[in-house]
Order: sequence, then structure tokens, then C-alpha cells
Amino acid sequence: MQRSNARFVERLPLVLNRPVYAYALTLSFCGLALLLRFASEPLLPVGYPFVTFFPAVILASFLFGVRPGFFAAILCAAASWYFFIAPRNSFVLNPGVAAAMIFYTGVVVVDIVLIHFMQRANFHLAIERERSAALADNRELLFHELQHRVSNNLQVVAAMLALQRRHVDHDIARRALDDASERLALIGRISRALYDPSGAGQGVRAFLTTLTADVIEASGRTDIAASVDAPEGLQLDPAITVPLALVVAEAVSNAIEHGLPDRAGQIIVVLDQGAGGLCLRVSDDGGGVSPDFTLDQSKSLGLRIANTLAAQMGGCFTLSPGPQGGAMAQLILPPRAAC
Repeated sequence: MQRSNARFVERLPLVLNRPVYAYALTLSFCGLALLLRFASEPLLPVGYPFVTFFPAVILASFLFGVRPGFFAAILCAAASWYFFIAPRNSFVLNPGVAAAMIFYTGVVVVDIVLIHFMQRANFHLAIERERSAALADNRELLFHELQHRVSNNLQVVAAMLALQRRHVDHDIARRALDDASERLALIGRISRALYDPSGAGQGVRAFLTTLTADVIEASGRTDIAASVDAPEGLQLDPAITVPLALVVAEAVSNAIEHGLPDRAGQIIVVLDQGAGGLCLRVSDDGGGVSPDFTLDQSKSLGLRIANTLAAQMGGCFTLSPGPQGGAMAQLILPPRAAC
């Protein structure tokens, strides 16, 4: 309802098919104002000759513009002068009549001019609004085109890696190319999920839930359950969320590959926000790690990547035995990570 009212106001003054219609309606407004003035005569004290004519002038100016507004002003001035200013039923001009008509002229001129400038401002505002809507549409179109091109480029790189893999006989090299291809696809999914053209973004809980499910699905495992716990409505800067998501993906992949390689299990992702910053924990109920395990001794590329990303964000990444068995990967970020 409010939107339709705004659209109506943006179209003012109304441009009818024939200008004569505007003047005919203006004439009807003046006639109605005259009838109302006659009807209210017993109720009004002496004077007030213009009391019902001002609304007719304002309404004509508001609906049809300056010229019908001045047309209404002239008609109403003549009617009020002839019928309601002494001596009545005449156009006698004396100092009192002149003062009254000067007062009336000043008021209606100010009203018409103000309405005109307000409508001009409203007209320019409507043009700017339409221009902004067109720019928003173009931005969304360009965003989708950019996403399409990025997706195509990632597919080309993935295809090149797959082609290169066919000419590699070494198992470790083939696995490295497979890992690179998977991480490339993961970065593409993260970018598509984060960079919304509307700028609204999505909550971290929904994002991490989708990401964890994608990583588990990509592993081909159907016997692993996952749960995500994060503050409702929490949103992070994309500059933090992208590496954070990569750390989550690496931690979940590590839990699947090393903690739950040959049996069903559960992976729990918890993100806490406090005065000390952000704390991310990814735990599983798998075989766990030895108490003396350190990241420096690990040969896992994924864990080294997670540790490097944590350092780039100014945080700390650790992998230790979980409180109830299994392993727990933990990432602690400083307070500046939250937005």
C-alpha cells in the first residue's frame, strides 16, 4: 500500500490525455469550494471569504501543476470577491478589498510555488531512484557474469590439473594434484556462498553448516554425522570468513581421513564469540592423536595449510586430543576478526 502511494506521488503532477480535462476538474473543484462556502455561511463568523477556496487551489496545483493551480486561484478569487467580500454581489474595489485580495494573492502564490518546487524535487528523486534501480540490476548482472567466468576459470584449471594427472605416474604427485583440484573447487564454493550481490550475506552458522555438509559429501562418506553450533545471526568480514572456512574444511577433512578412516562417527563444529575473540573447535570421536603430537611433526599438507592461514589471521591453530576422546582442532582469533 505504501509503495503504491509512493508511485502515485512520483507521477504528480498528473499529465492527462488532454489538458482540457485538468481544467475541467479544476473548475469542478472551484465550484465545490463555492458550494461549501455557501453551506458554511451560517456557521462562520463575519469574514473568512477564502476559507474553502484555499483547498481548491492547493488540490488543483498538487494534482495538475502550476497552470491549473493559477487558473483555480483566479476563479476562486473572483468568486470570493463577488459573493463574500462587502459590498457583496459586486466587484467594487476599495482599500479593504485591495488588502484582502493582496493577502489572498500572496498566500496562493506561495502555496503554488512551494508545491511546484516540491514536485520538481520529487520528479528528480524518482529519476534518481530509477537510475539506482537500473544500476543495482546491472551490478547483479555483472556479479552473476563474474561468478560465471570465475566458475569457468576454475573448471579450466581443474581440467588442466586432471589432464596433467594422467601423465603422472608417481602416486604422491597424483594425490597432490587431486588435493589441489579439490581445494580449488572448495574455494569456488566458498566464494559463491559468501559474496552475495545484494550485500546481505548469510549467517556464519548457516554457512558453516553448508560447508561441513559439502566437505563430508565430497569425501563420499555417508556414515558420518555433523553438527554446527555458532551464535545466531553472527556475520564476519569476508576477509576473515574465507580463511576461516578453509581451516574448517581442512580440519573436517583431516578428521574424516585420519580420525574416522574406516568407521562411522560424528564431527562437531563449534564457533564461540567472546571478549577474547573467536574460538573455533572441530572435534571428532575417532581414534584421536597422541598426547605428544605437534603440528611441526605432522606431514599433513592440510594441517600445515590450516596453521599458515591461522598465522595470517593473527591467530593460533592447534590439534590435540579431544576432551572425550578423538581429536580436536582449535583455532583462536583475536577480537578484530568479528565485525
